[in-house]
Amino acid sequence: MLFQKVLTSTARIATRSHQFRSPLTSFSRLSSTMAPKLRDPSLFKQNVCYVNGEWIPAKSGKTFEVHDPATEQLIGTCPEFTAEDTRLAISHAETAFESFRHKTGRERSKLLRKWYDLVVENADDLATLITWENGKPTADAKGEVTYAANFFEWFSEEAPRIYGDTIPSSIPGNRVITIKEPVGVCGLITPWNFPAAMITRKIGPALAVGCSVVVKAPGETPFTPLALAELAHRAGVPPGVVNVVTASENTPEVGKELTTNPTVRKISFTGSTPVGKLLMKQCSTTLKKLSLELGGNAPFIVFDDADVDLAVAGAIASKFRSSGQTCVCANRIFVQRGVYDEFATKFAAKVKEFKVGNGFENGTTHGPLIHHKAISKVEEHVRDAEKKGAKVLLGGNKLPDLGPNFYEPTVISGMKVDMAMASEETFGPVAGLFPFDTEEEVVRIANNTTVGLAGYFFSRDLERVHRVAEHLEVGMVGVNTGLISDPASPFGGVKESGFGREGSLYGIGEYQVTKMVTYGGMGKKLQS
Repeated sequence: MLFQKVLTSTARIATRSHQFRSPLTSFSRLSSTMAPKLRDPSLFKQNVCYVNGEWIPAKSGKTFEVHDPATEQLIGTCPEFTAEDTRLAISHAETAFESFRHKTGRERSKLLRKWYDLVVENADDLATLITWENGKPTADAKGEVTYAANFFEWFSEEAPRIYGDTIPSSIPGNRVITIKEPVGVCGLITPWNFPAAMITRKIGPALAVGCSVVVKAPGETPFTPLALAELAHRAGVPPGVVNVVTASENTPEVGKELTTNPTVRKISFTGSTPVGKLLMKQCSTTLKKLSLELGGNAPFIVFDDADVDLAVAGAIASKFRSSGQTCVCANRIFVQRGVYDEFATKFAAKVKEFKVGNGFENGTTHGPLIHHKAISKVEEHVRDAEKKGAKVLLGGNKLPDLGPNFYEPTVISGMKVDMAMASEETFGPVAGLFPFDTEEEVVRIANNTTVGLAGYFFSRDLERVHRVAEHLEVGMVGVNTGLISDPASPFGGVKESGFGREGSLYGIGEYQVTKMVTYGGMGKKLQS
């Protein structure tokens, strides 16, 4: 019987008091509640934001608390900026833009490269901050720092290579060229799930082309962005070019100031689709240029002809990265019936090996979810699936012994399209396995959603690879891989997953405008 061994495993209590083992996976407590130490404590910025090259508090003096999602202990406090505070940062960014835009591409390249070097030099401290405020294991946090730094490196190399075009004119005597110019002051609004990488992916191209920026750091994870601002200062980025503001309760008014202030010419946002729609509506009052990287509902398809072991590895990487808290995580795993049992057995066996615990503890593979709301949504999806006939094969429970934000990595079989997980982004460590019969059927179901960020499929049939890749309604496709993020690759979606691209050559254009210049009277004969 499928999974009989898994389901009949006997739970046992380990001899060490901080260890608990279940039949599903092993979980560990944090053995110490002491705050982590940084090699460079000056990177930990409390009660100040970075505006015009200076560290300043909110004008009101108000602050908000930031808590460790693993222990719920207080990490520190940050300024509760208001619209007025944000307006000041925008004003300084406007002043800085007028001179920064005229720096050569090579000069901007050197600044980004210096910032990259400093991020690499301080990688351990940045990873510590990420684990502390986000909860992801140290290994994942270090991976994010490398990924974040690579955007600075990539765009430092692109900065000197921004080209216009020479266009043949249809009118004799005219000469037409195009010039790429920076769009202006940019408002960047970033999420908590990648507190370093989502910022560098936006700041990198903005600075490369000559824009200045005001970054709204996420209220859940503000200390990593502030540390990056400190490194920008050390790198010699001119005052006002990079500004980082924080807010929690006042996030809506700070966002509205960024989206409605006429000085801001561009908004880049990564987050949920409903918030993206609100920001787009607010931006319409001044017709700003927009990049929106919004929610997903990624299909992950395993065909009968796939390398099943490779597909299992890809699904593990895609589904459970950051405990399922990424917008490109596999949200619906479709497995053709011919390999369904084999895939499910091997997949569950891999998930069983996970170790959930505090991200700072050695051996932890998966940390907590970010907050109680995330736990509630995961629980709702699991219970909904059970109620409608699905079977929980592994996990399916909260882990209160570890803390209120921990949830077991979960595998569910017998998923159907009427279940909440089929139409809603779970954003947690739950893998639902949907059986399917035909290629046409699975592509139709995969596309039956309002969003289209990423999609994945595994097959060894060359014709099928091209056919399915062309028919999936997503902005990014992973073929025989579960990891698609790369600074060299354009990142973005279609439908209600947003528009615009980040990273790659295409990411540069999101922060530029194209100016056309026509010269008349240029076709005259040489003077004698």
